[in-house]
Amino acid sequence: MRAAGEGFVRGRLYDLGGYPGAVPDESAEGKILGTVMELPDDAEILRRLDAYEECDALAPDASEYVRELREVELASGGRRTCWFYRYNGETDAKRVIASGDWRKRDS
Repeated sequence: MRAAGEGFVRGRLYDLGGYPGAVPDESAEGKILGTVMELPDDAEILRRLDAYEECDALAPDASEYVRELREVELASGGRRTCWFYRYNGETDAKRVIASGDWRKRDS
């Protein structure tokens, strides 16, 4: 894998304790910021990422995250269709990270 640049999708980023939960929403004013990664053409990579993200394509309702294709706006300009892990849990009691950037969650 290699970084292809920074990008964002519209939505909200939540603090789930030790990790983030991203919930895209095209109509949201906020942005979820992140690094776009280029993956090798190897299905094993996606299987390993799914396992890490606790994403089970055969049981999406029971999965903490669901992998889906999303249009990402690149900081350098343009758009790219990317795999995105959407948080699939309740968000009512979760703290929104206003910056949309997990790396700046405490500021």
